[in-house]
Parts: sequence; structure tokens; C-alpha cells
Amino acid sequence: MKIDPTFREVHVLADGRRVTLRLIGPEDGEALRQAFARLSPATRFRRFLGGITALSDEQVRYLTEIDGENHVAIVATTDSHDLKTEVPLGVARFIRLAGEPEIAEAAVVVVDEFQGRGIGRLLLRALADAARERGVRALRAEVLASNTPMRRILGDVGAIVRSDDGATLVFDVPLGSAEEEEKEGLLRRLLRAAAAIKGG
Repeated sequence: MKIDPTFREVHVLADGRRVTLRLIGPEDGEALRQAFARLSPATRFRRFLGGITALSDEQVRYLTEIDGENHVAIVATTDSHDLKTEVPLGVARFIRLAGEPEIAEAAVVVVDEFQGRGIGRLLLRALADAARERGVRALRAEVLASNTPMRRILGDVGAIVRSDDGATLVFDVPLGSAEEEEKEGLLRRLLRAAAAIKGG
């Protein structure tokens, strides 16, 4: 799968809802603000590791104006009730590290009322494919250090812990080939767990 400006995938969830995956763009700024407002305080805290209550104009620009190579963000949307607009359900993104071009920081968030429906899994699969295509060999993520379930999973999937300051835990997950990932499911298991804990 080549992620480019025309990238678009349509999936049908178990409940029959149609979900579209595509690259985020500047035109999604207002919808992103609205989706952020729908996040619970707990989800905001887990995803942003802080008490952010609203996105600034600068943050919205940063989150929507991507280059598609070093900063990739894939949004999951569904049609509004009147079928006139798209409603964002979640976003997965990676940002390549300037000093370590084969490593990219990754994060995912799904709005609370749509968590647990498989949207995080769809986003993560697309994000991992996009990262591999761009030469990224590992995804880096940050979670709360108090996350005991995540700590247990880290060792099982071969994640490399980079830092643990007692408040947050930073780890790398090596990206295998798509075939290896389908067979082993390690990346999916780890990032799905991270998504669940961080709002995915």
C-alpha cells in the first residue's frame, strides 16, 4: 500500500458503520478541534500526557499540515447523519526523528464513543505500512510509567525501553516486514494495547 495524497481506504466495522481512512489535511482543522472536544479528560491526558483542554491554532496547524514523508497522519472518518460532512473518529500519526531517520515517534487516538470497535487497529496497520514504505525501521511511543499492563506486554513483544523516568516510559518497537507482522502480530498487539491505554 502506497500512502500518497490520494490514499483512501473504506472499511466496514462489525456494527455496519463505514469508516474511511485517508491522509489528514489543513481542511480538517476545525473537525480536529471538534473531535478533540469530544475526548474525555482521561483520554486527553493519556494521549497528550498532560491536561490540555483545547488545541491552539499553532497545534492545529502542526497536526494537520503534514509533509507525507517525515510526518504522516492518517484520519479515520465516517459520514455525518445528513451525509454532508465527514466526522473524524480517530487519528494515527508518526513523526520521523531528525537525528534518527529510521525511527519515528508514533501515537494514536480514537474518540471515546468509538473506542473498542477496531478503529485503532485499522489506523495502526495503515500507519505501520506507511512507515515501512518510508524506511522507518522502528516506531517509538511514550506511555505513562504507571501503566502496569503495558509494562508486562513490552517484554513479550521485544520492545526496547529507551527511558523510564518514573512518570513516562519511552520504548521502541521494531518494524518487521508486513508478512512477519501478519504472522507474529507483535507490533499490532503492542500498539493496540498502547492505543487502548492512550485512547485508541
